[in-house]
Amino acid sequence: MCGIAGSFGLKVPSAEVIQRTLHTLAKRGPDAEGNWVGEDQHRIPVLLHRRLSIIDLDDRSNQPFHEGPVHLVYNGEIYNYVELKTELERAGHRFSTDSDTEVLVKAYLHWGEACCDRFEGMWAFALYDERTASLLLSRDRFGEKPLYLFEDGENLYFASEIKALRSIADRSFAVNEQHLLRYMINGHKSVYKTQETFFKGVWELPIRSNMWIHQEGEIAPPAQTYWAPRLNERKMTMEEAIEGTRERLIESVKMRMRSDVPLAFCLSGGVDSASLVSIASKVLNTTAHTFSIIDKDHRYDEYDNIQATIKDTGCQSTRIVLEPSEHHIDYLERLVKYHDAPVATISYFVHSMLSQQIADNGYKISVSGTAADELFTGYYDHFVLHLYEMRNHPEFQRYKKEWETYPLQYVRHPDFRKFDLYIKEPYKRDHIYLNNQQFRSLLHEDFHEPFTETDYGASLLRNRMMNELFHEVVRVILHEDDLNSMMYSIENRSPFLDRGLFEWAYSIPSEHLIHEGYNKYILRESMKGILNDQVRLSREKKGFNASINSIFDFNNASHLAYFLDESPIFDYFNKPKLEAVLQRGEFANSYKKFLFNFINARIFLEQQT
Repeated sequence: MCGIAGSFGLKVPSAEVIQRTLHTLAKRGPDAEGNWVGEDQHRIPVLLHRRLSIIDLDDRSNQPFHEGPVHLVYNGEIYNYVELKTELERAGHRFSTDSDTEVLVKAYLHWGEACCDRFEGMWAFALYDERTASLLLSRDRFGEKPLYLFEDGENLYFASEIKALRSIADRSFAVNEQHLLRYMINGHKSVYKTQETFFKGVWELPIRSNMWIHQEGEIAPPAQTYWAPRLNERKMTMEEAIEGTRERLIESVKMRMRSDVPLAFCLSGGVDSASLVSIASKVLNTTAHTFSIIDKDHRYDEYDNIQATIKDTGCQSTRIVLEPSEHHIDYLERLVKYHDAPVATISYFVHSMLSQQIADNGYKISVSGTAADELFTGYYDHFVLHLYEMRNHPEFQRYKKEWETYPLQYVRHPDFRKFDLYIKEPYKRDHIYLNNQQFRSLLHEDFHEPFTETDYGASLLRNRMMNELFHEVVRVILHEDDLNSMMYSIENRSPFLDRGLFEWAYSIPSEHLIHEGYNKYILRESMKGILNDQVRLSREKKGFNASINSIFDFNNASHLAYFLDESPIFDYFNKPKLEAVLQRGEFANSYKKFLFNFINARIFLEQQT
């Protein structure tokens, strides 16, 4: 896990710019730094690296890493480097380090860019090949590691963070007002619907893709995908689905435990993170140290379930209790500045507190339960989407009765209380941009962008889940997790984001996904005997979230005044209308999300002036 930056083009950044850029990446890599400038030619490669040492801590694994004609800077982990190294040694390659970095380079030398499809891991890398005088940029399947791009007609610049991109390109970037309004009005689920970022002219290398830049031709040619997710349902029994899931999840956790430094676990009260802690503790015999957020708001309070997992596994536990504080705005300002963007939701404000505690306790790695919901069904709308899929199934009435008996009692959203919601309206998506018309009414000038989703050629349920995974939910989580963790020099690992586990989950027949009124039924049953039953059989979903009232006190005059102080945000929003909203006192959940976004957008704009 590291920070990278560089350029490829007609101009070489000055030594001062290179050093300044390395300094901006210091938190991503406090353990070592390096840079390499290629030989003078039409387009000159420049590679910069800051290292967070995780595997093979020796200086021999520092970067840029050079092997014959190949020069590499790389951010991430290739978890299956042990298996790939064995295969490459059999093919005649010899190794001088124990690092996954050297495995990546030799895998490229052996298989070319096809090596990317063999990697199990998370990565963003830049590799220069002297044989073709070309630069290869690559990014992992799920978007765990970022890579931002900017081109000015002469050079392509790249970096792990926008602040480093700004530094290496030696220029400022203008705010992308359309993207800011997209976030404000449509919410965090809209921000990965396009390739745009919060700055004009800055974009990310698309996930699961490679981009080749040659000496001649386009400076930023279209990226080419090396992997395409798809639904491939096949006949299997419920028992086969359960056993296959258990086997693959344990293997994924085992692979992601590979490290030369100690790991910590983020633990909530849900099945996802508790499963990972339980596998590590009870299957892999690891002494886990867990970190949890405790919110006293009953809607988000997971204390009892967290305690059940701690007691069952005997793991060490650190807990953070949320309280409103005058210091939270100052802390949020630091977060927005490091993110170079508004923080997506309050969940990631809270997550940053976990990262800080993990770092303060001496850990360099955190493990989280991201993406189980999108693999195995985890949201309340998945129940009614599942009923749509089962509408012609001979057991439909049983599925409907189980839904009425169990999960329905926890569902608050009125649409999701209708069993035939998607049977009548298969493409109803109003809940995703909830109340955005009301938020639009607060603007001086209207902003309207209708909801869209990508067609993956899958069933209605699975297509919705893939959109959540690749566009609306997980992409946002990964972006925030990366920045929150790297702000404290921590690597974040997500065992559910495993190619083999994904392809297995999307081969399971949809009818098996929800059973006896349980979502994630396959995951729950696969953890039987490993995860404690209090958590495993819990039906109410609270999620890793928090109330805005646990952060900001709306009865505090200074907190309320903060919303209305003079700010560039009021170039977009009507202050009297916003004041009228604040005077209501009680806010629906969608309005609390909007107010959190408003604070973030305000801070972000003020930091650009």
